[in-house]
Amino acid sequence: MARAPWGCYPWLVLLCACAWGRPKSLDLREDVRNCSISPPYLPVTVVNTTAQLTALRQQMHTQNLSAYIVPDTDAHMSEYIGDYDKRRAWITGFTGSAGIAVVTTGKAALWTDSRYWTQAERQMDCNWELHREVGTTPVVTWLLTEIPVGGRVGFDPFLFSINSWESYNVALRDSDRELVSITVNLVDLLWGSERPPVPSEPIYALQEAFTGSSWQEKVSGIRSQMQKHRAAPTAVLLSALEETAWLFNLRSSDIPYNPFFYSYTLLTDSSIRLFANKSRFSSKTLQYLNSSCTGSMCVQLEDYGQVRDSVQAYTSGVVKIWIGTSYTSYGLYEVIPKEKLIADTYSPVMVTKAVKNSKEQTLLRASHVRDAVAVIRYLVWLEENVPKGSVDEFSGAELLEKFRGEEEFFSGSSFETISASGLNAALAHYSPTKELHRKLSSDEMYLLDSGGQYWDGTTDITRTVHWGTPSAFQKEAYTRVLIGSVDLSRLVFPAATSGRMVEAFARRALWDVGLNYGHGTGHGIGNFLCVHEWPVGFQSGNIAMAKGMFTSIEPGYYQDGEFGIRLEDVALVVEAKTKYPGTYLTFEVVSLVPYDRNLIDVSLLSPEQLQYLNRYYQTIREKVGPELQRRQLLKEFSWLQRHTEPLAGSAAPTASLAPLMTVSALTILSWSV
Repeated sequence: MARAPWGCYPWLVLLCACAWGRPKSLDLREDVRNCSISPPYLPVTVVNTTAQLTALRQQMHTQNLSAYIVPDTDAHMSEYIGDYDKRRAWITGFTGSAGIAVVTTGKAALWTDSRYWTQAERQMDCNWELHREVGTTPVVTWLLTEIPVGGRVGFDPFLFSINSWESYNVALRDSDRELVSITVNLVDLLWGSERPPVPSEPIYALQEAFTGSSWQEKVSGIRSQMQKHRAAPTAVLLSALEETAWLFNLRSSDIPYNPFFYSYTLLTDSSIRLFANKSRFSSKTLQYLNSSCTGSMCVQLEDYGQVRDSVQAYTSGVVKIWIGTSYTSYGLYEVIPKEKLIADTYSPVMVTKAVKNSKEQTLLRASHVRDAVAVIRYLVWLEENVPKGSVDEFSGAELLEKFRGEEEFFSGSSFETISASGLNAALAHYSPTKELHRKLSSDEMYLLDSGGQYWDGTTDITRTVHWGTPSAFQKEAYTRVLIGSVDLSRLVFPAATSGRMVEAFARRALWDVGLNYGHGTGHGIGNFLCVHEWPVGFQSGNIAMAKGMFTSIEPGYYQDGEFGIRLEDVALVVEAKTKYPGTYLTFEVVSLVPYDRNLIDVSLLSPEQLQYLNRYYQTIREKVGPELQRRQLLKEFSWLQRHTEPLAGSAAPTASLAPLMTVSALTILSWSV
């Protein structure tokens, strides 16, 4: 799973959960602040924002604005944003990763979801109203009550997706208010020297050994798609940071957990323009990009801040620009005449990179072998040390990163490790901190969801373990989650089937007994790129499955206040061998860490499921065992041998698929990945 972009549960609730168990009676709608008394009661953690709001309102006055919107995004709709882009946190004092702020001439308000209510109360002063809702509708409803007819609502167009702009614009326009695009961000004008510096680490080219194709081959491939497109685009505009990073095989470190750099690309049929900070390219990288020439295979470097003007200038000719609307900001969209625009949900680069070629597949497989070594070392260490009572969630997570750091080609974690013991594991996206964590115990389940960035691949794996005696219900729940993972992993399905259509196979064993989970079943994953790589996955917005795609498969179950279970593997979509002719697909799991035998109720498994698991265990032995032996990790090798012994027992009859619901009719809680 990795951590979903919205972050973790409110930290007050976690504190209670860590110390005494999650309180059943805690009313998250009761504000811990008391702004109605004089002086008001405020927690010591509150940030005084009076000066920021006064200065912002002065800027609003100069722009004749009744309100100004401050979202929690960057200009590239990135999943994670760098400190340089945390404008909403600076203006509100609230540091949670999800929330939108609006300032009027007389009020200031923040909208966020239930995971952050308590955190927001403890960080925001009485200048701010907290609204326990999310989405455009409640923000617009509030604006209509706070600003007069004819009022102007300002926003930075680079921080609005096209869809966000449309939803606000329609609602305000129909109510006789105006949404006003202001390209100079008003918060940036005020932030001044307090603002973190612009990232300046070098932008470097990956070695050829870690790339599936040269950048020239990739450029030629995208141009070929342009030539074949019926609308005849003359250019492709790339806005997502991963698109430019992939296209040129370039990396850096501007974004947490993602090896990207602030950039745009305008690829035309005869030129290549890369918008980035020129000073960050070494002479070697400039030579690699052929930047000293002006031909069709020469990359012309232009200043990052000039992209809007350059795109607008390009549209003065007889051109058509192809964009992916999911990652293009309104700031670029608004300067492209609509008759010169070709808009798809995803750009051709986003769709192309979702399918890995044979070399990329080999690279990603190799990264998972090394990652398995690190995870196995950690599990062996836990098995020895948890009974001593000396391990906590945070120190454990730190040790795992140390083990990963000793693996070849490691370049950091791919997300913040979810290391959750007992009842904390029931919070699907909980992560410990140095100040807030829980001891690991042999009497409780432990859920570990973690991943690494390696030069050859990105990893994400989840295992749930229990070192003591699990209850019968815990074993049943775990085994049903495992069955869901196995059933989806071994599924054979027609080519071009949507992941949404097969997602229910991961849930069926849980549904059979009235259990379920409230997050998605999987997401794409990249080659030293995003840990949540769209558009692959099992949600309605994902594209159809195709040979060469990598996706996670990650069913789970969460018993509130008690324990949580999730099993996550990364799998490659491969061609299936079928009795009769036809193009069918299935999955090949490339994560290589055994499941916890202590939690498996073999009697619930069908013969086919048992056979699949035993084949998988044999694969782990064949791929990871030699690596452990080569490195003289003999204790870990012995552990691996024990934990991959063939499973045997009284297997249940093969379950009928008759009760399986039509997947297209499902309404499953969605999550952003």
